[in-house]
Amino acid sequence: MSASLLALESVTAAYGRLPVLHDVSLQVRPGDIVSLIGANGAGKSTTMMTICGRPRASRGRVLFDGADITRCPTHEIARLGICQAPEGRRIFGRMTVMENLQMGAIVANAPDGFEADLARVFALFPRLKDRASQRGGTLSGGEQQMLAIARALMGRPKLLLLDEPSLGLAPLVVKQIFEAIKALNADGLTVFLVEQNAYHALKLADRGYVMVNGRITMTGTGAELLASEDVRSAYLDGAASEAEEPVSS
Repeated sequence: MSASLLALESVTAAYGRLPVLHDVSLQVRPGDIVSLIGANGAGKSTTMMTICGRPRASRGRVLFDGADITRCPTHEIARLGICQAPEGRRIFGRMTVMENLQMGAIVANAPDGFEADLARVFALFPRLKDRASQRGGTLSGGEQQMLAIARALMGRPKLLLLDEPSLGLAPLVVKQIFEAIKALNADGLTVFLVEQNAYHALKLADRGYVMVNGRITMTGTGAELLASEDVRSAYLDGAASEAEEPVSS
């Protein structure tokens, strides 16, 4: 078994006095897609933000590539190779598409590779190339999500964190986003995916985790969780039939 690229070891985290995560342990191996699913408010996004140092774990450890990053500042974590496309996209709406991508490239600190990185994200999302001079805030929701992912990719991540990439998008756009995630992983990129769309997330996942009220309650391969009656009844009933041309496994 490959050593973990990312590991959370008994992590507890809170916002002020409000506890959110309770003794959370999970692993992401190099080259895998790992999905964390759960209901809205389960603590999924807090898990992702804790990896990035905001909030910090009050107990336990976050390890990346064998190093303890629990107390590292967020900007140092990004420079180590953890780049995030956050929930709600959070692009720079007043900046153009190109300026957003330039901001993402600052993390990589590799000016000689900018053009090659740009060509890569434009090949993945051709629509962004067509809108390179357009302000981010004028893009459609799907285009903004593509830009958020592309901006993260410009940081040359070893680990890509995706927080609810399908949120609020039409089924056809959701399909396009998940196909892009699949293509990135096929090229060797490790992905940690937080999603309410459990069907699509588990179809792609090498391994999945289920979170309830800030605790990991189940884990298994994506296929095992898809076949679980508990998971199906809680998160999947009706999802597969509603999915338009679901992403192939």
